[in-house]
Amino acid sequence: MQLFESHGGGNDYLCAMLYTLLRSLLFALPPEQAHHVSMRWLSAACAIPPGERLLTNCFRYPFADTRMVCGLPFRNPVGLGAGFDKNASYLPALKALGFGFVEIGTVTPLAQAGNEKPRLFRLPADEALINRMGFNNDGMDAVKRRLSAWNDREAAAGENKMIVGGNIGKNKITENEDAWKDYLKVFRHLHQEADYFVVNVSSPNTPGLRALQEKEALLKITGNLQEYNQGQQHPKPLLLKMAPDLTTGQLDDILELSRQVPLNGLVATNTTIERNNLSAASKALSSKMGAGGLSGLPLRPRALEVLRYLKANAGPELPIISSGGMMTTADALERLEAGAALIQIWTGFIYRGPAFVKNIGKTIQLNKHT
Repeated sequence: MQLFESHGGGNDYLCAMLYTLLRSLLFALPPEQAHHVSMRWLSAACAIPPGERLLTNCFRYPFADTRMVCGLPFRNPVGLGAGFDKNASYLPALKALGFGFVEIGTVTPLAQAGNEKPRLFRLPADEALINRMGFNNDGMDAVKRRLSAWNDREAAAGENKMIVGGNIGKNKITENEDAWKDYLKVFRHLHQEADYFVVNVSSPNTPGLRALQEKEALLKITGNLQEYNQGQQHPKPLLLKMAPDLTTGQLDDILELSRQVPLNGLVATNTTIERNNLSAASKALSSKMGAGGLSGLPLRPRALEVLRYLKANAGPELPIISSGGMMTTADALERLEAGAALIQIWTGFIYRGPAFVKNIGKTIQLNKHT
């Protein structure tokens, strides 16, 4: 198993070696606890200017070009997928680590605890995770306060601003026929604070949620959101996140809907409920872990397949953010070369460490000159 990638001089190699050691310590903790411990450490470091400067100097890569996607200036194409910073709690630290954008959430109208713990599991032999978090979050009021404070902090950043998207969903107690009301509540509440929005109907961890991927249900949700959106002085880009387990016919329905509503882009893909690409050892382990969405290396082939299908059938005007299974810098470059406007990492960030964004940047730059 490849523990890290190193590009460049001794400092990068030292950082990689240190993360390998740190990762072994963090992996001794339960996954959800390790996540909070590590992000609290980073946030504490960023709470003082010298600590923030040190992280920035170590991990931020000076990408040469700003990318305009959905009318927004992304300082680099590497983002962090939804579910990592559910409550907009870690944005300063994530910016210091070099992300061009972060998608917070999934945010629901009311705070909810999510599913019973344990609900996050590692499959290290396959560099994968299984989660059944269940949209645990602090609710739209708390998230709005944090986003407002973040925007005040970023007001002077200018071109160095980190884009923040809002991934929105419904509360578990809300019936599917009323789901559109939950999405609209969060959309309206956070409209002035987030830079773009993603409709999440593709998580496998809220009972019945994936039924909302059917065309008529999607049209009701996205249509109501876009009706409100276009009535605002500054409409926000509206995207849809899809599951990797959709059939070709369902992907075609989403492409048709994206033109009908219209949507400003797609995020492909979420986690998968399939276990076909797991090793025998991981399959046995995952059966003990139970239900949940699988991410990481086993998702790579399907996520790339969905991206290529969408690009071949959507036309150049519909931006696609590719997510799922990017575990190496070569994977990230492959998605961009396949037509992704932007990419999002998550599980790869866990296994590769905080230098992953920087290493992706170096790979992109290197391939511009080869």
